[in-house]
Amino acid sequence: MLLWALLLVFAPLGVQADWLSISMPHRAYEGDQVTVSCTGEKNGNIKRLKYFKDGSHIATYSSASSYIISNARLSDSGSYFCRADRKLFLFIDVSEKTSSTWLTVQELFPAPALTASPLQPVEGSSVTLSCDTSLPSERATTQLHYSFFKDGQTLQSGWSSSKFTISAIRKEDSGNYWCAAMTASRSVSKQSRRTYVAVERVPVSQVSMETQPSRGWGAAGGVLALEGERLALVCSVAKGTGLITFSWHREDAEGSVGSKSQRAQRAELELPAVRDSHAGGYYCTADNGFGAARSPAVSVAVEVPALRPLLSIGVPGALPFVGDVVELHCEDERASPPVLYRFYHENVTLGSVRAPRGGKASLKLALTLGHSGNYSCEAGNGWATARSEVVALMVTEPPRRVRLVNGAHPCEGRVEVEQEGGWGTVCDDGWDLRDVAVVCRELGCGAARHTPAAALYPPAAALPVLIQVAQCGGAEKALAECQRVDTFDCGHDEDAGAACEVPPSSV
Repeated sequence: MLLWALLLVFAPLGVQADWLSISMPHRAYEGDQVTVSCTGEKNGNIKRLKYFKDGSHIATYSSASSYIISNARLSDSGSYFCRADRKLFLFIDVSEKTSSTWLTVQELFPAPALTASPLQPVEGSSVTLSCDTSLPSERATTQLHYSFFKDGQTLQSGWSSSKFTISAIRKEDSGNYWCAAMTASRSVSKQSRRTYVAVERVPVSQVSMETQPSRGWGAAGGVLALEGERLALVCSVAKGTGLITFSWHREDAEGSVGSKSQRAQRAELELPAVRDSHAGGYYCTADNGFGAARSPAVSVAVEVPALRPLLSIGVPGALPFVGDVVELHCEDERASPPVLYRFYHENVTLGSVRAPRGGKASLKLALTLGHSGNYSCEAGNGWATARSEVVALMVTEPPRRVRLVNGAHPCEGRVEVEQEGGWGTVCDDGWDLRDVAVVCRELGCGAARHTPAAALYPPAAALPVLIQVAQCGGAEKALAECQRVDTFDCGHDEDAGAACEVPPSSV
C-alpha cells in the first residue's frame, strides 16, 4: 500500500513543470542554423527527450541533446515544444513537457527577376541581363552569387555581379533565359522565371565596293591599280547583321572570283600581285539570309610601271665610223603611256623624248671619236623610273677610200679610189690642183704640188676606171664628198695622178 501511495504522490504523468524548459530563437532567416534546446534542473536524469513541431514528433534523443535545424526553410516556421522522461526515485520515472514556443522563419531574399535590356535586341548589339532581388536591412551585408542560364545551358556560374553582358548577341542566341541567386554557402538558392529574348536580324542593304590602296582614277574613268602591287577589293554594307556571305564577281565572267562568310559588315578579297589581265569591271554581293544584294560595278584600270627599258643602237654599216649618223632606240614595250625617255652617254644626258602613246623613242647622233663609250637610256611614266642596261659603242676613223700608188713616196702617184670593195682609177678629165688638194688632205699629206700624168705611174693590170670627172671645190675633206661623173669613155692612158708635199713627220 505504501508503494502505491508514493506513486500517486511523486509520479504524476504528462504534467507541465518548471523543471524542464525550452530555449530557441523566435525569428530566423532562410539558411540560418537554428538550435532548439530542452534542459532540466539535472540533465543527467533525463532518460528520453522528444521534440515536437506543431504537435508532431520530429526527433528523439536518449539524453539531453539539442535539436539542430542546419538550414532553416520557411516551412520550418511553427510551434515547438519538447517532452522529457526522467528518473524520479529508484525505478520511478516521470514525464514532463515544456510550453510551446513559436519560430518564424523569414525569407532571406525573394526569388530574383530576370530582365534583359533591350528585350528585343538587334543582332550584333550588346544585351545586359540583370538578376534582381533584395536583402533585408538586417542582412544587407550577406554576399550573394548569381548564375545565368539559357535553354538549359549555363552562361555564367557563381558570378559576383547581378549583371551579365552579351557583347554581341546573335540571331541564334534567341531563347529562354533565367538566373539564380544564392548565398556564398549555397544554403539558399532561388531561380527566376524564364524570360524569352528575341534577337532581330537586319537584312543587308546599301552594298558598296571600293579598292585599296586608292590611286585615283585612270583616263578611261576606272580606278587605278599598279601591276605587281597588292590590290584589295573591299565589299561593305551600310546595314545588315549576322553571318554575311560576301561574293566578288567580274562583269565579263560567270561565277564568282571569290567569297567569304563572316560576322562583319566589311570583307575584302585580296589580289596579291595585280596583272594586266585583272583589268575590268567588278562588283560584289552580300547575303545574310534575306537574299543577295549587289553593289554598283567598279572598273579597274591596270597601269604598268616602267620597269625594263631596252636600248639598241642602229649603225648604218657593219661598224660605226666617224661621220656616221647612228640612231639610239629606247623602248619599254609594256610601260603604260605617256613615257618619257632619256638618253645618256657616260651618264651625261644627251636628250629626252616623250612618247605620249607609249612605244619607243629615238635620238640621232652624228658620230665623232668622242662618242665612243657606254650608252644607256631611262624610261619613266610617273609610276616608276627604270634604267636600261649599258650598251658600248666604239667609234673609229673610216678606212681610207683613196690612195696614190707607184710614186716615189706615199704622197705621190697614180690616183686610185675604192668602190664597193674594189679599187679603180680616176680619169683626168677636168683634173686640176683643186682635186689634188682634196686627195692630199684626205691622205694626210702636205699641200698639192702638181698634177702629173699617170703614165709616170704604170697601172696594175685589169683595174677599172671608176670616175670620169671629179668636180672638187678644193675644200672637201675627202674625194668621196666631191661631185662626180661616172666613167663612160676613158682609158688608162688618161689616168689622173697627184703629187703632194711630204709632211715633215713622214720624212
